[in-house]
Amino acid sequence: MEYLVMLPGPTNVPNRVMNAMLAPIINHRGDDFRQLYRSLVEKIKMTFQTQNDVILLTTSGTGAVEASVVNLIKKGDKAIVPVCGEFGSRLADLIDSWGGKAIRVTAPYGENPQYDKIEEVLDQNKDTKAIYAVYNETSTGTTIRYMDKIGQLCSSHGAFFVADAVSILGGDELPVDKWNIDICVTASQKGLAAPPGISPISISDRAKKYILSNPPSILYLNLKRYFKYYEDSFETPFTPALSLFYAFNEALDIVLEEGLDKRIGRHRTCAEAFYSGLNALGLPPFAVEEARSNVVIAAKYIDGMDDKKFRTLLAKDFRVLIAGGFGELKGKVFRIGSMGEVNKYHVTRTLASIISAMNMLGLKVNSEAASNAFEKISGIA
Repeated sequence: MEYLVMLPGPTNVPNRVMNAMLAPIINHRGDDFRQLYRSLVEKIKMTFQTQNDVILLTTSGTGAVEASVVNLIKKGDKAIVPVCGEFGSRLADLIDSWGGKAIRVTAPYGENPQYDKIEEVLDQNKDTKAIYAVYNETSTGTTIRYMDKIGQLCSSHGAFFVADAVSILGGDELPVDKWNIDICVTASQKGLAAPPGISPISISDRAKKYILSNPPSILYLNLKRYFKYYEDSFETPFTPALSLFYAFNEALDIVLEEGLDKRIGRHRTCAEAFYSGLNALGLPPFAVEEARSNVVIAAKYIDGMDDKKFRTLLAKDFRVLIAGGFGELKGKVFRIGSMGEVNKYHVTRTLASIISAMNMLGLKVNSEAASNAFEKISGIA
């Protein structure tokens, strides 16, 4: 039996997407590639809901996040970063290491910083260059629900708005233009259900103008090079991952065939089923309700539940892969990636495996709780 990959990325990839990688290798300086690249850019623009320029990097999501920093932040530039998890903390550290000055607006893990606090910090630092926000914090299962307000705030103060949407595009709302996002980064292997290795970046006209006038002294992540090659010949400056481009093209076709609204609704329904089902089993959500993610379900362990034994049992006996916590949450929570092609089968099999694993570990789940858990998912398509 194949693994059911319920990680917060990489996630399950449909067979038609995997099969697309069997296409023959082509000349990345030829017309076939130019046609493929232009098609990909137009499809990801529709997915981002943007008219902005889009660049595709052959890299992990972290590479795209780094590109958003090294192409925008200069020595001494201030950047406000809401921090409520590992990836927000990493982003702030990255800004500092590049010579910028990250101003951290913190909140306890499982919560989001208050919007008013971000506004207050910006008023106290009117020379802020940008606000960087991790839209979906995969380490804690939290999602910022005021991204639109941050966009308005940045616009009114002349600051850039940069969104790390690595784990959420394709699984929740992300209208880039409507929310005034200047730079938005994502990755192929999460909500878009493609293999890892492709990271799109959406860049507004204002951000593009700045980047072109102030390019960084680096090579591979120098976005000015990507703009030039695309505008001159619809090519990438360096050899792209051709097979992954084919797969990503197919994955975007699936996204657009389903429709963004329907896809987002499916993710919301599956998330509600997971939260209700786990709660019925005595495994409460880690994140507070108003910050809860629809694509990464973080649940607290109960007394007597050993993280390593539990997840090893799920993987070996039931072929279901979920993630543990890391950093200060290691051993305290587990995380389920409810993203990509997630549907009733994924939710049902994951919850059934969790119930069986708990029973096998001596954490007896009463039949009524199990029945309630499955009742919650009966309405999923």
